[in-house]
Amino acid sequence: MKKIFLVPISLLVLSSFTSINSQTIKSGENLVFAGSYNMSGLMTQLAQVTMSTETVSTSKNPYLHLSCELSTYSKWDSFFKIRDIYESYVNPITLKPSLYKRSIDEGGWTKKEKYVIKNNNVTSTSKQKNSPETKKTFTIGGSTQDVISLFYKVRTMDFSKFKEGQTISLMIVFDEKQVPVTLKYMGKETVNAGNLGKKECYKISIGAKTDALRGKDKNLIWLTADAKKIPALLKFSIPVGTGQLVLTSASGI
Repeated sequence: MKKIFLVPISLLVLSSFTSINSQTIKSGENLVFAGSYNMSGLMTQLAQVTMSTETVSTSKNPYLHLSCELSTYSKWDSFFKIRDIYESYVNPITLKPSLYKRSIDEGGWTKKEKYVIKNNNVTSTSKQKNSPETKKTFTIGGSTQDVISLFYKVRTMDFSKFKEGQTISLMIVFDEKQVPVTLKYMGKETVNAGNLGKKECYKISIGAKTDALRGKDKNLIWLTADAKKIPALLKFSIPVGTGQLVLTSASGI
């Protein structure tokens, strides 16, 4: 069950070459999702995912701090305990990241990563349980971002200009390498969006050149069809099964 939720989320995170309006991403936003996994034919709620934003400042620059936390419900901790945190510090206007951090604790397996990003150069440190810390320097493309900042950047896309079936080829960085991904616009559907009620949403299919996701048009995200583009529902298909994230509450939007 390792990486059931956050890897699929990471690969559902995309950017685009279309015009953006990063002002749709506000400081103080808090989104809470119920994470479920198909166990013996039943979709069972196992975890909570919380995504939040806040403004932070250094002596040189202001940043928007993007945070994603995953925690299994306490009743499932004895079966498989997960405590994961993904963080990105980005330019509040362009959403380009300067620092990316990842802390994983899944069933006793731990890993910590830190990427310092300057222009197209990345200096990373990584530490897995019972292994020495490693350091690496590598380059990424000018439009490549970390997985959390891209999750927010996709919400700045103008989907009203997309035609059904339109695709875009993109790139994310994950596990110290770039991963090609493809986004396909699949039209609109109405879904439940937690405390926001039923919302008409943009439906998007995500494909990636990786073994982490399986099936054609089986990895999907629904974004509210308005200026905020709040993620209301995510579905994923991975080698060990299927799952989903359902928005339960949205505040500060």
